[in-house]
Amino acid sequence: MNVNARNQRPETASSGATYRSAAYTSLLPWQVRERRFALVGLGRRGLNPDDVYAFLDRVAGDMAAVYSALAESRRETARIKAGLRRWQADQAGARNERGQAR
Repeated sequence: MNVNARNQRPETASSGATYRSAAYTSLLPWQVRERRFALVGLGRRGLNPDDVYAFLDRVAGDMAAVYSALAESRRETARIKAGLRRWQADQAGARNERGQAR
């Protein structure tokens, strides 16, 4: 996979909402998992690739958990909003009935 393809979002990924400019794209778990670092010269200088990849997998797992919690929070918010709308409609209907009965 080339670098440009690695930086593109897969068709199935949903984007998370952010309060940043439209030019900024949120980092997604699959991007962290697929990130690879170039090895540094001869003589094994630099970071241990196994450690880096283990860390990236951990970060991706944490990010996946955050995205999952965010999705659950959004579902709960939608459920509460729908309940509030139903309650408001019921209250408005009851108020109208009381007004017409006078």
